[in-house]
Amino acid sequence: MPQHKRIAIGSHMTENKRPQNRSFKDGTSRPARTDKRSPYAKDKRAAGKGKPPFRSHEKPEQEGPYYIYGLHTLEAAFRNTARKRHKLVVTQNALARLEERGITIDVPVEMATPRQIDKMVPRDAVHQGAILLVDPLPEYGAYALRDGNLVLALDQVTDPHNVGAIMRSAVAMCADAVVTTRRHAPEEGPVLAKTASGALDMIKHVRVTNMARFIEEMIEEGFQAIALDSEGPATLEDTVFTDKTLLILGSEGKGVRQGVREKCSTLARLDMPGKIKSLNVSNAAMLSLYVSRQKMGLN
Repeated sequence: MPQHKRIAIGSHMTENKRPQNRSFKDGTSRPARTDKRSPYAKDKRAAGKGKPPFRSHEKPEQEGPYYIYGLHTLEAAFRNTARKRHKLVVTQNALARLEERGITIDVPVEMATPRQIDKMVPRDAVHQGAILLVDPLPEYGAYALRDGNLVLALDQVTDPHNVGAIMRSAVAMCADAVVTTRRHAPEEGPVLAKTASGALDMIKHVRVTNMARFIEEMIEEGFQAIALDSEGPATLEDTVFTDKTLLILGSEGKGVRQGVREKCSTLARLDMPGKIKSLNVSNAAMLSLYVSRQKMGLN
């Protein structure tokens, strides 16, 4: 006859049977939990591979409306149908310049002086006399990248000025998305929006909790994952590309983390012919995207 398993719990022994309701001093009781696994675990079981499926977006970390500023930034925000806008605070001169660009102002307008606007934005912000109250953009998940060809991922690049500049390069090079980590990376906000100079509203921005897991998912979707590394066996120019490429750049100084590199299909390096052998990460991103497009035959 089979024996019941006996499980040690603290200093007591109990039979492995259905949990009983828990009783409290006030005489009430609550049902015992029979499954302590999170809903995320259910997704893992459904995927059948011990990990969640190619996944959806998560809640943005930037809470509530915030002001973005600068004419280029506002122009892109007004042209972005996914951007929820609330109020424009503007000088008379800046309003005329926005209207000259053919922008349809579809929010309430509050006229102000430059000094009044100065008090509504970070110190030394170059607002050009115009600020717009907006909600954070909807976040894209990895699911939105299946049909892409060239995706740029940034492994813990923390400087919003660098990330903003990289977003501009990504838009200029027709990349499908820029991917950043949720931790050790700038969240959406006025500094990132201004530095990106409109690019934040022109490209998919994917934020991931685990970059190594994300790379695994992208490889399963047919992407080749290439990490830039100074010790790469070949230059990026000599690397064989497929028609779906995920390009990964790391932070300045540390580069791509070891655990992330190990998940990549290949490593490649950028060799500089001049006396300076290294580039700022935003410059490296621009050069890497250009070389990648040439190798992939993208026009």
